Amino acid sequence: MEDVTGRRRVVITGASSGIGLAAASELARLGDEVALVGRDPARLTSAAERIRGITGRSPELFRADFAVLDDVRRLAGNLRDAYDRIDVLANNAGAIAVEPITTVDGFEWNMQANHLAPFLLTNLLADRLGRVVNTASDAHRAGALDPDDLANQLRRYRPMRAYGTSKQANILFTAEAARRWPQFPSYAFHPGVVRTRFGSDSRLLAVGMRLAWFLRSPAKGAQTLVWLARQDPSTLVNGGYYLDQRPRRPNPAAADPQLAARLWDASARAVGL
Repeated sequence: MEDVTGRRRVVITGASSGIGLAAASELARLGDEVALVGRDPARLTSAAERIRGITGRSPELFRADFAVLDDVRRLAGNLRDAYDRIDVLANNAGAIAVEPITTVDGFEWNMQANHLAPFLLTNLLADRLGRVVNTASDAHRAGALDPDDLANQLRRYRPMRAYGTSKQANILFTAEAARRWPQFPSYAFHPGVVRTRFGSDSRLLAVGMRLAWFLRSPAKGAQTLVWLARQDPSTLVNGGYYLDQRPRRPNPAAADPQLAARLWDASARAVGL
């Protein structure tokens, strides 16, 4: 259905808490029509109540588990049924698996939830998008991506290396999307180290996230997402990687066009495109 109000429509994944909810709240306050995507129905409902308290309007809610690619396909179908255009797709959903996990689709969990799922969603919605903003991380500098073996992190598993590899993939995907889809811009950004539910499956990480005084608030972490979602594209670098509203040079292994092209082709095969 078309938004007859003229407001921009922004779909945010991982929007039920943390950076995603902070970004959705600010974009809604600025007048955008936000749609929230999350895994947990209760947290989604709570997030919707927060948005309604800001705008007086209830946002559309969409549930999906990015560790299940059929959920992502269903989400894309539901979004296509609901909207004839999406001005901004914010691929923000992401987390870290503290133990090695193979998803039901046969992939390493971080690689699927943080890269393959948003890659699939973006491809399935590409003809309706106005711009894409991908939440990446400077943890990509610890990545060790091999497009020929997207499950390689399951061997001798190290959580931060596996997470960093998925974030390396986010940045490569962003740059390659800018080359393959010149009709709309794509951006990636590092939100900083933010106090969120990140690593909540690990008691040690969860306690550390609560106690670390230097961590950013979700609102601070969301600032660059909101800025990239609203800034005039003529002032931005298509395919660029940003921190604190400024371009940042990623690690060379996340800025290799040949590696980005190989990752795209491997990801397309992996998700059946």
